[in-house]
Parts: sequence; C-alpha cells; structure tokens
Amino acid sequence: MDVEPHTLPQTERVIPVLKKPLDGQSLKTLIEAGLTWLRTNQQTVNALNVFPVPDGDTGTNMVLTMQAALDETAHSSEGNFGKMAHAVAHGALMGARGNSGVILSQLWRGFARAVDEVESLDAATLAHAMAVARDTAYKGVVRPVEGTILTIAKDVAQTAEEAVKTNDDLLDLLDQMVSSADASVQRTPELLPVLKEAGVVDAGGKGLFYILEGMLRYARGLPLDAVVTKVPPLASLKREALEAIEPGQDFEVVVDFRPQKELDLELFYQGLEAMGTSIQLGEGDGIYRLHIHVPNEKRYEPIEYTMTLGTITKVAMENLVAQMEEIEKNKAPALSFAPVQPGQIAAIAVAPGEGIARVFASLGVANIVRGGQSMNPSTQEILSAFENLPTDKIVILPNNKNVIRTANAAAELTVKQVAVIPSRSVPQGFSAMLRLAPHEDFATVVQEMNSALEDVVTAEITYATRSVVIDDVAVEKGQYIGLLNGKLVVSGENLADTCLKLLAKAEADNYELITLYSGMDVQKAEVNSIVDKIRAAHPRLEIEVQDGGQPHYPFIISIE
Repeated sequence: MDVEPHTLPQTERVIPVLKKPLDGQSLKTLIEAGLTWLRTNQQTVNALNVFPVPDGDTGTNMVLTMQAALDETAHSSEGNFGKMAHAVAHGALMGARGNSGVILSQLWRGFARAVDEVESLDAATLAHAMAVARDTAYKGVVRPVEGTILTIAKDVAQTAEEAVKTNDDLLDLLDQMVSSADASVQRTPELLPVLKEAGVVDAGGKGLFYILEGMLRYARGLPLDAVVTKVPPLASLKREALEAIEPGQDFEVVVDFRPQKELDLELFYQGLEAMGTSIQLGEGDGIYRLHIHVPNEKRYEPIEYTMTLGTITKVAMENLVAQMEEIEKNKAPALSFAPVQPGQIAAIAVAPGEGIARVFASLGVANIVRGGQSMNPSTQEILSAFENLPTDKIVILPNNKNVIRTANAAAELTVKQVAVIPSRSVPQGFSAMLRLAPHEDFATVVQEMNSALEDVVTAEITYATRSVVIDDVAVEKGQYIGLLNGKLVVSGENLADTCLKLLAKAEADNYELITLYSGMDVQKAEVNSIVDKIRAAHPRLEIEVQDGGQPHYPFIISIE
C-alpha cells in the first residue's frame, strides 16, 4: 500500500522508538520493520519490470539483502548504534543480490561509515548519514543513471539535510524522508524514458521507499504484515509454496471461504498478523482466498479463525520444509568440475538451470553458482564458490546483467586476483569459456575471454506478464515474447511462431550454428517439433539442442 506518510494518523499506539536518540537495539528493530514491510510489498516491486518478463526479482533481491543484514544482527545485544550499523552493512554486503541489492548494501555501507562509533543517533547525525550513504552509493556505480534507486537516495538525503535545519525530531524527520522518497519514485518515469514507455516507476527506488515507510509505519504503530488496500481478484492470487521460507514458518495454509458479512479488512489482517507471514488475500464471486505462512504449532489457527467469519469451502495445507527437503533429495547428481592446481586460472560460472550447469562443467569451470533469472545469487554465494580453491587466479562469468555488480562486489572482498568477465547471457558465458587457457598469462586470458563475448548473439523466448508497448513492439499479457541481445523485438501467440520470428529478426541465415537450450517447462515433443520447423525455415544452418533446465524461459538460443 502506498500511504501518504504525512497523513498517517497519530494514535495511542505510537511507538516511542523515534522520540529519543536511537541506540543499536533500536536500529535492529527498525531494520526488521523495514524488511517486513518490504516483504509484504515484495511482489508489487517485482512487478515493476521494464520488460514484461516473468523473472522480475528486484523485490526479492532487496528482501534477501535486507534479510541478510538483519540476520547479521540476530544474536547481537550491541547497544552502540555505530557498531550495530556496521553489522547491518556487513550483512547487507554479503547477502547482496542483483543490482538493486548491491546498491542497497552500498547505501548501508556509507551510512555505517558516517555513524562510526556513534553511541546513539539523533536527527542531525541521521541527516549526515543519509548524505554519506548517497555519496557512497553513487561512487560505487561507474555510470550513475538518474531515475533509479540512486535518485531516490539523493532526494531523501537532500530532504533530510534541509529538514534538520529547523526540526530535530526524529519522527518528523523520518516522516519527511518517506514523503520525499514517495515523490521521488513517482518522478522516475520523467527522468528515465524507458520507465515512462513501459508505464512503471523504478523498482529499486520503490523498494527503498517501502523500507523507509516500514520504519515509519512501525513507529506509528501501523501493521506491517498486511497490505491494507482493496483486495485483488482471486484469479491473480498465486500460490508460492516454493518461495524462500522465512525462519520458523514451516507451513503454507490456503483457505477459501465465504464470509457471513462484509469483511473488515483492517481487523481481519490484524488477526492474521499474530499467526504468520506472507499474508495474501484474493476475492472472486463472493469467495475469499487466504494465503499465509505459519509455524507448525499455529498451522490450524488460520482455519479456525476463518470459521468464525464465514463458511469454509476449501482448505489446502503444505509442509514447506518437507517440500524443500524433497526437492533437495531429487536433485540431479553432483557435477564433476575441472581439477584446479595452484597457480592456474580457475573459472566460476553462474548457471540458471541444471542442464546449463552441466554444459559449463563440460567446458572446464571449477565451480558453479546456481542462479540467474529470478534467482540472483548473493555476494557471499559467489565469494564462497572460489575462496577455497587452491589458486589465486579467478575469472567469474555472471551470465546475467543483474549479476555482474554482485560478482564485482565479491571480487572486492578477496585477496585473490579476480576478473569479472561481464557476460550478460548464458551463450556469452559459453563463448568466453572456449577461450579459457588455465595455464596461460592471466591478463591475456582475461582479454581473450572478454573479446569472446562479441562472438555470439543471444536470443531468448519467454512470456509477457502484462500488456505494454516497448520499442514499437505491442505485447499482450500471456503472449510469448522474444528478446535479442536483451532487447524486446517480437511477440507471438505460440512458441514456434515466436521462435521463427525471433530468428528472422536476428538474421540467423547470416550465421552458421544455432544452439537451443530448452527450459524446464517445455516438453521434449514440443521442442522436437519446433526444431523441425526451424530446420525447414533455415536449411543451411547447423542446429543443436540441449536441455538447459532454466525456469521462465522456454528457450535460450545461441547464434554463432
């Protein structure tokens, strides 16, 4: 929900945390509040993709980054504000995922530097810390782009610096900062034309707004686990049993019920907040669907609660922990990686699917980091993939534009000699791996692998999550869409036709080889049928097919 911060009501439930200087424990509480409200609005942020693709993950990346920051403080009784801020910053850095997560970690890094050894935070120090956070984040980006999370951080810092000149009340200052963040987010489409064309605001900036608003909502005694807006249509409420499981939330409970009278949504959500998290509610034809994650001992409480409100028509309960254990048990056999000797060059690759991981393993990588579309790995995951290898020469292949910044962050945390090859797609990563010469000069190999990125064209097929017109390509929700080197170029009603149109846009007949990496959701028979049509349309081309196993993208296509 987008609450106008300056209109939030003062109530008897106002928490006094911002009515006094903040200590370390108060900061931890506010971090948890910001994270909780961000998680509540996570899917809203995820939906703010410029391209209408199903792997929007900015909200998820920011949630996981903030969760890592909170986890770093979980068992700390530190009362010093500055020391706690450093713990938050370290956790955010190690847990940072995606571009938005890395920039968020840089904001916390600058914030912590500004409050180093500060015992407790007052309004003037907060305003100064926001300015240093802004400066640190901008310095961490080679080519800062306005209309992004950076702009929101800048506007918030400027508001804080001006406001503190006439008011030293922390609650009032946070109120003005949240108002500034909200207004700044709404201006992002005017600063970044691609946002305006897509009809969205900046996702990272929106995430930062929710973090700050969550802190303010906590201080005002307002709920954090419930989005108290109009109820979305029942059809739009998707069950997400396999999303990240919050600590202690072992069960997913879904209840369909017909209320006896009109629901008081505020009261309804308040009742649910005491039971669990990930609360969602959908409505259709007078039936409501409740979705909630709860601990084991409370798994029947949502059912009993809804029974007091109306007639239950359907109940579903899933043991999330058991599901995750089953997934782990059924995983494919471990990959076999190239042996690494001291002094040689070792390659680390990010792979979005099991089949793609196996191709990288066959090409000689020393380790794989699982992730890519919709599951960007963290700084810690990338660092752990190479830190214990018996060599000090490492190359990292992110294979996704949203992983490059995280890979760079991991490279800065080690004493090893690390080069990030900025591969923006899986085909680019494969092309670079063909240039790996483990025993040759490090600088020469890095140069060769970088040059190999231009040797391949990447085509991708996915489906549209909303209707939009981008770059003169009209897209309807649910249609297949084709991206060429990351640019939306075609749309279509069926997978085969979209593949053919995409290859035509790529001028595939000017090349020699097409390799199709099929996704986890496309059947083998359909793959074979599509390949036959491609062969008929492009008889001169050599065509290979691999089981990629990636989610959301029926095909990732390499054109060489």
